[in-house]
Amino acid sequence: MQSHYRIAAGKVVETQDEQSSIVAFFTPTEAEKRYCIEQLKLDEHTFSSALDPDELSRLEFEPDHIALIYSRPRNRHATDEFLFRGGTAGAFLFKDRLVIVSADDVPAFSGVQTTRVQSNAGLVLKLILAAVVHFREHLKVISMIADELQKEINTAMENRHLIHLFTLEKSMVFYLNFIHSNSLLLEKIKHNAARIGFTPDEQEVLDDIIIENAQCYKQAEIYSNIIASLMDARASIVGNNLNSLMKTLTIITIAIMAPTLVVSIFSMNVALPLQKNPLAFAIVLALAVISAVAVLLFWFRKR
Repeated sequence: MQSHYRIAAGKVVETQDEQSSIVAFFTPTEAEKRYCIEQLKLDEHTFSSALDPDELSRLEFEPDHIALIYSRPRNRHATDEFLFRGGTAGAFLFKDRLVIVSADDVPAFSGVQTTRVQSNAGLVLKLILAAVVHFREHLKVISMIADELQKEINTAMENRHLIHLFTLEKSMVFYLNFIHSNSLLLEKIKHNAARIGFTPDEQEVLDDIIIENAQCYKQAEIYSNIIASLMDARASIVGNNLNSLMKTLTIITIAIMAPTLVVSIFSMNVALPLQKNPLAFAIVLALAVISAVAVLLFWFRKR
């Protein structure tokens, strides 16, 4: 899907002008891919990297434009369940045009602050900042889900919740890699700020984004360490819950075996005491009940 935008009075507004200064391609078709490579002269390898979810963030200087590949979270779908995925997007900065490419079918500039934008280069910083904020929001969601899973694991005896927790841990590993990749990109952008053409105000915004991304990485690292360190403990909780259940079942089995033994003894086809007593059945039943109660009292006393 192709969309056109322009900067007017510090805001990014949509336009129908195909010669606009900002062009965005979200989930580009094959025809749009050929247009980007053949007409806009985007490097084919770099363009493909912008659509590859496993590509690392990087900055490249081409003869007529600057290419930035950055990582960002993908919008979650119902099929993802507890797995949080990341992806990449590309910003190709020409002298008088900005081309944005993404494999995700999301609304243009979703979550991006499109006010107080003075240039296309400044808009690129807004895109990266939106990705950092999006990562931070996902981290909060992951923390909430981990807390809920912890409550379930404290009383559960099955592996389902542990598997969900392991999926969250896997997501955190990927997120750490994506956020770290963005930090390297931001440092490279800072070193080439003058070459890219950032204004002093935009350089201050860049410094703020670097701090935000560093805080986001630290937060992700803390969450990842907490989930990883508690995996073994929570697995032990599940094992302990299972042992408690087996202990209870064993006590019940022994309590049932005692009266069964009493009844079995008086059921043998040999001469037995009380076999001519009219109250034999009641006496045997009473002995069975007393034996069961005695076993239960013994175990309760032993706790």
